[in-house]
Amino acid sequence: MTEPTSRRVVFVVGSGRSGTSTMAGTLRTLGLHVPQPEVVADATNPKGFGEPRWVVDLHAELLARSNVQVSDARPRAWLDTGTTSGDHATRARVTAWLEEQLAVGNELVIKDPRAAWFLGLWRAAADRCGATSSYVTMLRPVTEVVGSKQTYYGRMGAGSDRGAVTRTAAWVNMMLHTERATRGQQRAFVHYADLLDDWTRPVFALGEAFDLAAVKTAMAVDIAEVHRFIDPSLRRVTMTWDDVPVPDRLRELADETWHALDALAADDSAELQQTCDQLRAAYAEQYAEAEAFAHSTVVAQRRAAATEAARGPAERQGAARSVADRVPHAVRAMVPPAARRRLRRAVGRERPRGQA
Repeated sequence: MTEPTSRRVVFVVGSGRSGTSTMAGTLRTLGLHVPQPEVVADATNPKGFGEPRWVVDLHAELLARSNVQVSDARPRAWLDTGTTSGDHATRARVTAWLEEQLAVGNELVIKDPRAAWFLGLWRAAADRCGATSSYVTMLRPVTEVVGSKQTYYGRMGAGSDRGAVTRTAAWVNMMLHTERATRGQQRAFVHYADLLDDWTRPVFALGEAFDLAAVKTAMAVDIAEVHRFIDPSLRRVTMTWDDVPVPDRLRELADETWHALDALAADDSAELQQTCDQLRAAYAEQYAEAEAFAHSTVVAQRRAAATEAARGPAERQGAARSVADRVPHAVRAMVPPAARRRLRRAVGRERPRGQA
């Protein structure tokens, strides 16, 4: 019989911009340990990210090796990250780091939007360290997630429509596979809106469900600090499908995914899990169709890249000069002299000193 352990690792998962930072910060304030140092807060997340720097750097390295983006819409990307993170050296590296952190605190909270790609890696490391793994999946309407990313991370592609489509598809891919990866584990689904409205209800429910000593024995001073930390105005972006233009089929699939996950928050049943399996299969089929439609575009881009690579330095420089010649004089005159000199130098048209 397995001996009970006081070592616990809570993984806060879900799409970025869905309240994962707020949940991680709340658990940290109540006494769970966030491995240090943390990613520094910025304008996109002024209250802090609650992300261990080491974890973020590790995931960035593994994603690069897998040729996978943080928000990747490709169903096969899960196979690529699983292959990359399955080698013995990586598992040993993560286990050693996790053991060091558990020596600092018995109850850890690890949050990073990239973590969903590597949950198998982390679960294996926690098992080797004799720690219980728990998962909190944050839920926020897809339109708000996509709108928040558009607002704080910028637009993607040639226009906002393309960025909205890519990010909506990535949300579906991320959320459905995260549900599958955490199935059968100790897990909970928490709505971001509920966390902002009255954080005590979902968080203390987590404390009981996950047997978190830090939460169950939180002092009044810690509770007061969380009240100061959680600001309802954190939900700064509220959008609907009117603001997120995507094809009808993708919109329908995203809505069905949201309704299934919303229902799982109240009833983590086998029937709803089967619904998620069906949605995941439907998404993979829809994505395969989109790839087939776009195949000619992909081939054209590859040919263009190969042609550019084959051109010599003189040809590329000539193309740059041609572009510069097409810029109206009135526009060129608006460029500061120092900047104009750098541009001329770049295209091989540097003027003698003394001329602007």
